[in-house]
Amino acid sequence: MFLRIFLVLLLTGTAAAQERREAGLELVLLADASGSIDAEELVFQRQGYASAMTDPRVVAAIESSIYGSIAVTYVEWASNTAVVADWTIIDSLETAQAFAKALTGPPRQAYGGNAIGGALLDAKKLIEANDIRAPRAVIDFSGDSIRNFSGPPIAAARAEVLAAGITINALPILRPEDGRRAGANLEQEYADRIIGGPGAFMVTAEGRASFAETVRRKLVLEISGVTPATYNITASHD
Repeated sequence: MFLRIFLVLLLTGTAAAQERREAGLELVLLADASGSIDAEELVFQRQGYASAMTDPRVVAAIESSIYGSIAVTYVEWASNTAVVADWTIIDSLETAQAFAKALTGPPRQAYGGNAIGGALLDAKKLIEANDIRAPRAVIDFSGDSIRNFSGPPIAAARAEVLAAGITINALPILRPEDGRRAGANLEQEYADRIIGGPGAFMVTAEGRASFAETVRRKLVLEISGVTPATYNITASHD
């Protein structure tokens, strides 16, 4: 009887392990959809990520990586989080294009003020609950503010994510084109309070003109696993 139970559990575990997909990187693209991001900006951000993901240099970085693939999901955050494009294994231009296409259709489902701590923990759960096995896991957090109006504190959430072996990179968005910057010390705040883990870094998006290019450069670094010489790379205007 016990032997039979043992064999059933063994076979079940083996089958479950065989069903898991493998990739070189699990990457959560955690994009700002809080009240400071209007409908037009939301679409602009999605288009920027779609353009970056299908860029020949990003695809080449994926194909030339050790595993030749990455797993990506695109999630928008505000007072809640919403998955826009579910976990996708990208290993070619075709799969990158399919992921990019998935970004264009879904309606906005994240609303309200900032809940950065909650967003980080939700991203952690998405990594832990998926069917993907990868040697690296990264949360790519983007936003134009450091405020945290609800949910768990940023420091506690960040510590929990890092304790799980997940790296947090960041893309602070400065918005000079609309007459304001998102906090005078946003870059320093992100450096001190958001990023962390092995090889953590951030790349600053100075404005709309360079947004897609900034995302592209950041993706290449994350996919290749190359740590920049400094924690912060500011992308120049196009």
